[in-house]
Amino acid sequence: MTAPKTLWLIGCGTMAGAMLRRWIAAGAVRGADVFVLNRREQDLPEGATQGRALPEGALPDAVMLGVKPQQLDGIAGQVATRIAGVPLLVSILAGVEEAALAARFDARAIVRAMPNLPVEIGKGVVALQSDSADAAARAAAQTLMAPLGLVEWVDADRFDAVTALAGSGPAFVYRFIDALAAAGAAIGIPADQALRLARATVEGGALLAAGAGDSPAALANQVASPGGSTRKGLDVLDDGDALVRLLTETLAASARHNIEMAAAAARR
Repeated sequence: MTAPKTLWLIGCGTMAGAMLRRWIAAGAVRGADVFVLNRREQDLPEGATQGRALPEGALPDAVMLGVKPQQLDGIAGQVATRIAGVPLLVSILAGVEEAALAARFDARAIVRAMPNLPVEIGKGVVALQSDSADAAARAAAQTLMAPLGLVEWVDADRFDAVTALAGSGPAFVYRFIDALAAAGAAIGIPADQALRLARATVEGGALLAAGAGDSPAALANQVASPGGSTRKGLDVLDDGDALVRLLTETLAASARHNIEMAAAAARR
């Protein structure tokens, strides 16, 4: 199996749309080779076509499911027969396991994918998982996802946890930026200025951490001189592992819900 050239998207919401825009911008897929099945007209990249029913004729190289998890049975009833035998079925449905997909769709290879929103600028994370895909199918999925950012294969029993960390992670980062700005406003910085400062601080810090050979902990220690004001702030975050405990609870709540959604999909 070679890298997919023709692609059908079943649903094209926020995440699938971000992926599609990046693929076309990066030249990984041509707009003319993309069809989007959707319920209403959307603003798609130039060349991509859309409609309420899948095209007649040959199957594409790959189909990606981009609907909401609770729509799984409805969409399976609508398209499963038409896409039977597709070389590669990619699902970005959170909490829907490979077995649940295989029970509804006849594809030569099924790969679960969990992207996050920065895929639109090629700086995302895409977790991939498949117990059944052969080496060629895995290579095709890897090649398709490569323009989106960091691609990592994970085991099925870790997929829900990785979804919580990387898939949901940007939302937690955005909440942190808001909180940092709100804290700045609370100590006297004008709110609009505090938000600009928080955004730029997180952007610069993240870029430096991404390219540094040192660990984030080592970088924090470089900023925080002994007895300095930064160290006093870190003491609050580090007291009783307060920040680690908060984020562990945050990720655990997300991971638990992924498991609950998987159980619901398996029962249908």
